Amino acid sequence: MNIAIVGASGAVGQELLKVLEERRFPVSSLRLFGSARSAGSGYAFGGKTVRVEQLTADSVFRDTDIVFTSAGASVSREFAQSITRHGAVMIDNSSAFRMEDGIPLVVPEINGDDALGVLQQPADRIIANPNCSTIIMALPLYAIHRLSPVRRVRVATYQAASGAGAQAMRELEEQHRQIVEGKEVTVSRFAHQLAFNVIPHIDTFTPSGYTREEMKMHNETRKIFHSADLTVSATCVRVPALRCHSEAVWVQTGQPLGTDAVRDAIARAEGCTLMDEPDNNIYPMPLMLSGKDDVYVGRIRKDLADNNELDFWCVSDQIRKGAALNAVQIAEYLLRHAPEAFNR
Repeated sequence: MNIAIVGASGAVGQELLKVLEERRFPVSSLRLFGSARSAGSGYAFGGKTVRVEQLTADSVFRDTDIVFTSAGASVSREFAQSITRHGAVMIDNSSAFRMEDGIPLVVPEINGDDALGVLQQPADRIIANPNCSTIIMALPLYAIHRLSPVRRVRVATYQAASGAGAQAMRELEEQHRQIVEGKEVTVSRFAHQLAFNVIPHIDTFTPSGYTREEMKMHNETRKIFHSADLTVSATCVRVPALRCHSEAVWVQTGQPLGTDAVRDAIARAEGCTLMDEPDNNIYPMPLMLSGKDDVYVGRIRKDLADNNELDFWCVSDQIRKGAALNAVQIAEYLLRHAPEAFNR
């Protein structure tokens, strides 16, 4: 496969390189693209050093099979036509196309077949990667949904600094140093100081009082599940963890479900790992799960307020499954189910 990564120098771009190599994705050629600032940087892949090219209007993707884009929504919109013009599949990690009609929004373990439709198109082959918080919630939620249809979800997220990028992680570390040294705390990447704090504000607020991040979880989950009746009410919170997002989820199903059946379903679900032994203080935590692929699920229990509701806690590395890994798994799904589409 002839592969390209747009936004190669960013946190997700770097993780894409790792995931492609770790999973031995069949890469025959690799091109890396970035801004003028990152152009010329070199990154190791397959025993070689690959240099970053500057992405411009003249960049040509004629002989490219799959392009992973992770440089922000504005870049994805600006260059989508150039990327897909000659038949390349664009797997986009930004929010640019997630809710557009005709563009599939894919978590391969749930709705991988949605991605196959774009291969019938000669151009404009775009597949959207969901928001990281949506992906993390959707996998265990789908295991429950297969037992009894999910009707309503309430979720509170506890999102790590890395969700705002590598510079945000550095800012959190620097804030801790500044506090210990008695210096004035620098605030740049967040609305407030994050060190020793939590901030109930991720992305911009909408007129409804929900943030755009919270609305993404509502709208994207409905699209992935193909369910206009499903509602998701979210409160998204930034916490002073470096990496891995956590979520507390309340889910209402059509029929009452026993916790044993739910634990068994999640233990068997692709992409999920059950970690639910509270008597032994065993449950998912960000500290231990950085760099892991799965969504880890614990604290599964019946809701005290409603017999048709269950509560659970989940944690996952949002740069892995929430972004880079999910994108590569989409590409693997395409190659596994429609290899003939790439015989050009």
